[in-house]
Amino acid sequence: MGLVITLLCLLVVVLVVVGYAVGVYNGLVRARNGYKNAFAQIDVQLKRRHDLIPNLVETAKGYMKHERETLEAVIAARTGAVSAQARAAANPGDPGAMSDLAGQENILSQTLGRLFALAEAYPDLKANQNMMQLSEELASTENRVAFARQAYNDAVLGYNNKREVFPASVLAGMFNFAPAALFEVDEPGEREAPKVQF
Repeated sequence: MGLVITLLCLLVVVLVVVGYAVGVYNGLVRARNGYKNAFAQIDVQLKRRHDLIPNLVETAKGYMKHERETLEAVIAARTGAVSAQARAAANPGDPGAMSDLAGQENILSQTLGRLFALAEAYPDLKANQNMMQLSEELASTENRVAFARQAYNDAVLGYNNKREVFPASVLAGMFNFAPAALFEVDEPGEREAPKVQF
């Protein structure tokens, strides 16, 4: 009788430990899926931003004939940002992909800043209704990107915290739950949405 009680107690302990391990594993999976979903929201806003840029450049082309180099730099920066976005979307949280995305988005923001600074010298362009609408949409999208980036970084922080605490860290190592990288902006001036006033 004593052996049966000991075996039952041992079985209960094993079931509790296994149940706890399953719960921790499932929590890690939910957290990983959460930050991937949060990145998908950034992805949507970045696509919107990238789709606005060719229209902006086309509108500016007619007025800024002598600024071809700047217009080409904006298009090249957009192409780099779109490529980096695709790599990051394929593996959200990957440190290399996230760093590349942040760098390419910084370059794009800088070239857009130059475009808007040059546009100040063209009063007809500043008064163009299409340019004003595109600028307003771009500013709105920049705000959406900032909010989506914050939500993503919050989800990554939650995931990383969950995977690094004991005993979840043991399971995270066993089941290859890699750390996720934040989407950080390198340029201090980039921490604010660019001003696009016309």
